[in-house]
Amino acid sequence: MPAQATAKKKTVSKAAAKGKTLVIVESPAKAKTIEKYLGKGYMVRASMGHLRDLPKSQFGIDVEHDFAPKYINIRGKGDIIKALKKDGKNAAKIYLASDPDREGEAIAWHMTYILGLDPASDCRIVFNEITKPAIQAAIKTPHPIDLHRVDAQQARRLLDRIVGYKLSPLLWRKVRKGLSAGRVQSVTLKLICDREKEIQAFVSEEYWTVGLKLRQNKTKAPLFAAELTHHNGKKINLKSEAQTNAVTAELAQAKITVQEVKVSQRRRKPSPPFTTSSMQQDAARKLGFTSRRTMMIAQQLYEGLSLGKSGPVGLITYMRTDSTRIAEQAQQEARDFLAAKFGKEYIPTKPNNYAAGKKAQDAHEAIRPTNLQNTPEQVAPYLNKDQLKLYTLIWQRFAASQMAAAVMDTMGVTIALGDGYTAKANGSQVKFAGFTAVYAGSESGKQDKDVILPELAAGDELKLGKILPEQHFTEPPPRYNDASIVKILEEKEIGRPSTYAPTIETLLKRGYVQRAEKSFHPTELGFLVLDMLEEYFKSIVDVKFTAQMESELDEIAEGKQTVNELLTEFYEPFAQTLAKADEAIGQVELPVEVSDVPCEKCGRLMVVKMGRYGKFLACPGFPECRSTKPILKDTGAKCPKCGGSILERRSRRGRVFYGCEKYPDCDFVTWDMPQKEPCEKCGSLVLAHRYRNGRVLKYCYNDACDTRINHPINKDLEKIRARAAAKEVEG
Repeated sequence: MPAQATAKKKTVSKAAAKGKTLVIVESPAKAKTIEKYLGKGYMVRASMGHLRDLPKSQFGIDVEHDFAPKYINIRGKGDIIKALKKDGKNAAKIYLASDPDREGEAIAWHMTYILGLDPASDCRIVFNEITKPAIQAAIKTPHPIDLHRVDAQQARRLLDRIVGYKLSPLLWRKVRKGLSAGRVQSVTLKLICDREKEIQAFVSEEYWTVGLKLRQNKTKAPLFAAELTHHNGKKINLKSEAQTNAVTAELAQAKITVQEVKVSQRRRKPSPPFTTSSMQQDAARKLGFTSRRTMMIAQQLYEGLSLGKSGPVGLITYMRTDSTRIAEQAQQEARDFLAAKFGKEYIPTKPNNYAAGKKAQDAHEAIRPTNLQNTPEQVAPYLNKDQLKLYTLIWQRFAASQMAAAVMDTMGVTIALGDGYTAKANGSQVKFAGFTAVYAGSESGKQDKDVILPELAAGDELKLGKILPEQHFTEPPPRYNDASIVKILEEKEIGRPSTYAPTIETLLKRGYVQRAEKSFHPTELGFLVLDMLEEYFKSIVDVKFTAQMESELDEIAEGKQTVNELLTEFYEPFAQTLAKADEAIGQVELPVEVSDVPCEKCGRLMVVKMGRYGKFLACPGFPECRSTKPILKDTGAKCPKCGGSILERRSRRGRVFYGCEKYPDCDFVTWDMPQKEPCEKCGSLVLAHRYRNGRVLKYCYNDACDTRINHPINKDLEKIRARAAAKEVEG
C-alpha cells in the first residue's frame, strides 16, 4: 500500500505538458527507467497494474447474455485513473506499454476504454527488455491491440471467476468460511495429495550393493573403485545380508581380470537459456528461493535498478516466458563477448539455437541479461544479496547456452571376478571445459569431478583391496518442493509460467498444504477438500481436463475458438453438477486439534483454528465464549530489557513483529527480526532489518555499543522506531 500511495502522489503531482507523448506502463520503477531513455518529448506514467476488473462483491458475469463480463474501475485506483485521463487529454499521442503477455494486453485494452482510445489504432507498444534500443524500436513500431490475446485473458479470468465464485461458497457452506477452489489450484492440490498417498502406501524393501576397491597387480599400485553389477549375465539383486555375505565370501577368493576396456569421448551440451519455469526450478534447487521470491526479484531486475551514475538499467529481459528463443542480435553480441573473454575455441562454429516446446507460446525471448557486459562482478555493488544471486544465475545460464560443448575423456572397464561375476568401473576426465567454465549445469550446481582410472587393458590381472557391502532400503517418491512442483505443472501443461507462484501461495494461504523442510505437505483440510472435489467435481481436479482447457485458451489467442464457445461448453455441465452436489453434501465436520492451553475465561482446552494469517487458538465454546489467543513462536533470542524470551507475534493486519513474552509488564517490541547469537562486542541483542528492496542489515540493539559507531542503520533507526511506535500492535 505505501508503494501504491507513493505512485499516486507522484502521478498526480506531475503536471502533464501539452504536445508530449504519453507512455503508460504498469509500474513506477519501469516508468522511471523508460522516461530516462525517451527524453523530454515524452512523459511516462504508471497504471499500477489493472485499472478495471470484475467486481469483488458479486459474480459479475451475465451468463444469459453470452457470458458478458461486468467490469468496474478497481477501488483505490480513482486518483490514478483521474491523473491518467488528465495527462491523456493534454498528450499529443498515447502509447500503452503494459507487459508483453496476455495479461498486459488485457491491461492495455482496459486502458483504451478508460482513455477513450480505439483499440484498432496504433496505440500499443511492446518490448522484451528495458534498454534504450528496445524502447526506441518499440516507439517506432506501434500497433493495434491484439484482441485475440485479450479474449484469451478474459476467457481465463471468466473461467476462474465461475469456478471460484460458484464452487468456493459451496465449501463455505459445507466445510467452513475462507476456503476456495480453482481450476489450477485444485489440480495442484491433487498432485500434492496424490504424492502424499503414494508415500503413505509405500512399503520399503531391503537391498544390498557391493562396492570393490581394486588395484593393478603391481607393487604399491593405487586403489580404484568398482561396483558389482551382474552374475552370469543377470543384474545383481541382493535382498538380505545373508545373500550378500555368501557373495562376498566368493569374491574374496576370486581371480580378478580386466575383461574389456572402452575409451571414448563424451560431449556434454549446454542447457538452453531460462524460461520462467526453468528459472524457478534452478533458483529453488541452487538458491533455496520459493517461486514467489524468484518472481519478485526477477521483476525488480527486469524493471530496472540503479547502477550508480548510469541510473536505472533493466538488467534482464521479460521474466514471464515459455520460449528458449534468442534474438539474433543478442546472440551475436554474446558470441563476441564470450570469444573475447574466454577465447574463440569456447564459441561453437554455429550459434546454439534451442527449439521451443510444442506448447510454448513463444511470444518473446528466453530470459537473458540485456547486456552480457553487465557481469555479476560489475553490478554487484549496486544489487542486494538476493538480486545478485538470481542475476548471477541468469547471466551464467545464458552465457553458457551460447558456448561450446564440454568434452570428457571417458573410460569404461568391465571386470570379471571368479565364477560368473562382473563389476564395472568408470572414469572420466575433462578434456575441454567448454560451457562448464561458466555454468555447471547440473541440478546441484556443482562441477563434475575427474575420476581417474589407471591404464588398463583386457587380460590384465587385478588385486582385491577391499570389499564394501552396503545395506540400503528403497525410498518412497519425494514430496514436491518448489522446484519439482513447477516441473510437474509444466510437464502436465497445467497453468502457465505466470500462474505457478500465485497457485502455490494460494494453497499455503488456505491451509491446504504446509511447507516443511522445503517440501509441501498436504493438511487434513487439504485432503478433505480434495475428497469432496474428486467425488462431485471430477473434471475440476482432472489433470487432462485442465491441460485441455489450457490448449483451448491458446486456441482463443490464435483466433481458432471464441470465448463464448469455451464458456458454454464448460458452464452448463458445471452448473448441473454444482446443483446436485449442493443437495447431496451434508455439513462436513473438520477434525479438531486440541491444545493443552486452557481458556482464560471458561477453562476449556483451546483448539487450533486456521485464520487469515495462519493458525491461532480459540475456545471450543464459541459463540458463548469468544476467547482467542495467538500461537506464539519463540525466536530463541532474549529480551534486552528483562531477559525474557522474544516471541514472534502478528499485528491486527497480519504483519509480523516481535515482542517480549512478559508483555504488558515488559514493553520491548520491534519490527526487526531478533537473532539468536548476541553481539560479539557487548553481548546485547542483534536485530536484522529488512529493507523493501530485499537488503538485510544487522545491527546491535545497544545504542552505546562500539559496533554502532558509523553504522549505516543509524540514519534510519529514528524513522524505524517512529514507524514502529505509530503502528498498533497486539499483545
